[in-house]
Amino acid sequence: MSTAPFIHSSTTAIPRTVGNKRCHSVHEFGATGDGATLDTMAIQAAIDAAHEAGGGIAYLPPGRYLSGGIELRTNVTLHLEAGATLLGSTDLSDYPAHAGPPAHEDANQRHLIFARGAENIAISGLGTVDGQGQAFWEPADRPATPTEELWADVATHDWKPVGDNDRPSPMVELVECRNVRVEGVTLLNSPGWTLRPIACDTVMIRGIVIRNPIHGINTDGIDPTACQNVLIADCDIETGDDAICLKSENPYGPLRVTSNITVTNCVLSCCCNGFKLGTATRGGFENITFSNSVIYNRAVPLNQRVIAGFAIEMVDGGWIDGVSIANIRMQNVRTPIFIRLGNRGWGQPIPTPGSLRGIKISGVHATGAILTSSITGIPGRPVEDVTLSDIRIETDEGGERSWTDAHVPEEVASYPEARMFGRLPAYGMYIRHARDVRLSDVDIRSTVPDPRPLLVTDDVEQLSLRSLTGTGPGPGTALLDLRDTRDGSLQGSTAPHETDIYLRVSGGSSAGISMVGNDLARASTPLEVTTEVPPDAVRCGGNLH
Repeated sequence: MSTAPFIHSSTTAIPRTVGNKRCHSVHEFGATGDGATLDTMAIQAAIDAAHEAGGGIAYLPPGRYLSGGIELRTNVTLHLEAGATLLGSTDLSDYPAHAGPPAHEDANQRHLIFARGAENIAISGLGTVDGQGQAFWEPADRPATPTEELWADVATHDWKPVGDNDRPSPMVELVECRNVRVEGVTLLNSPGWTLRPIACDTVMIRGIVIRNPIHGINTDGIDPTACQNVLIADCDIETGDDAICLKSENPYGPLRVTSNITVTNCVLSCCCNGFKLGTATRGGFENITFSNSVIYNRAVPLNQRVIAGFAIEMVDGGWIDGVSIANIRMQNVRTPIFIRLGNRGWGQPIPTPGSLRGIKISGVHATGAILTSSITGIPGRPVEDVTLSDIRIETDEGGERSWTDAHVPEEVASYPEARMFGRLPAYGMYIRHARDVRLSDVDIRSTVPDPRPLLVTDDVEQLSLRSLTGTGPGPGTALLDLRDTRDGSLQGSTAPHETDIYLRVSGGSSAGISMVGNDLARASTPLEVTTEVPPDAVRCGGNLH
């Protein structure tokens, strides 16, 4: 065999090896790379040859390779050279169905790139995977109206699928695989979800770019699902649904805990949620870290903005225990923080609420917010053990005084979304049905006049507020409004200008609230207690008046 480093063809020079792996160029198996001829069989043949040789690289030189569904094998890297594009066919019949359990709603899905039960697989290079998703969508009958813009998903009104399940989604699906790498590639125009590793162990996704139209529906960026030991780093994502979304389900087999997930150094933009756990939450989430990243929107209509920067949701009976979020910058995100324990009960014979605890969020700077952040459980099942520290939020919402006393629906079984309760009674943070919540060094300011409280709590136990500051709400409104709150402490905070009432306590079950060591000199009324509150429910000491 020749030892020449390249195989020469009429169009290009193909390396025999990349690193120490043997290259199997798709041209050797008849690929044309002209963007019009279907090259599926040639690409699959290169993958199979690499696998049968004990491992190697299926190599795509520069060119446009039209393809239906292909399947990766153990010990094979699909390498797309710079200038190479794997172009998804627009004919659904070119994609074989990969079946999970027949009764599952994800059964018989179709994918451009698929693997199941493979080990040591990779998708690499500076080339592009283009799913041509526009072929699977058409404009909806009408755009969103101005009234709907704040509340609606852009995808709900602007675009719709050509037909139910008539699209390859996820575009890249890797199932029950071990030692997976996706590095360097650009993923464009996915017809549905873009990249889902599901029930995989040891996954590295690094330095990839995802670009899906903002008007695409269900074009999630990366969806680690029932995976363990996952690193997502240095990724740049713009997409038409959630940017990075962790889930707990498995249409292919037994459910596993989604655990040991690290997401760092990413830039995220979308029209849904930036970093999300849910909504599929049948099992557990443990040891989740998200750090050193940016979540942003450009100057787009309100309904194209990120709905929530962080959406941490448990609604299907599983559990969340151990989420750490740190050093995040947000710009023009509708709702910076949304934490929700509900009881949708998807997949349960009888809906039974799960648990959500162990959340630590620090080092967040958000500007351009337009909806209130919230931490909410349901009656009898609180969110537990949540710490927010070093938080800076600027909101442009501009609320109304009537919202402060309006009824907030429970929505126990509803789909979780940051806007699910409608307008909230606080401009900064609303906390309901929660236990052991700590806010420290939190500054939430309204850039426009807003007559609502900075913070409203309702049925909260073990509340700690330290160094909490914000914008004064003006006459007749308390800065901090605690309703049926037990075992709460307020320390080291300063009343801002335009504070009429600093603390208002209401509700017959309020008890054990202490207000110690605060600077209340700017507050006209440091404390207001309603008549139904027990007489010894609030203790004060060492405050500056």
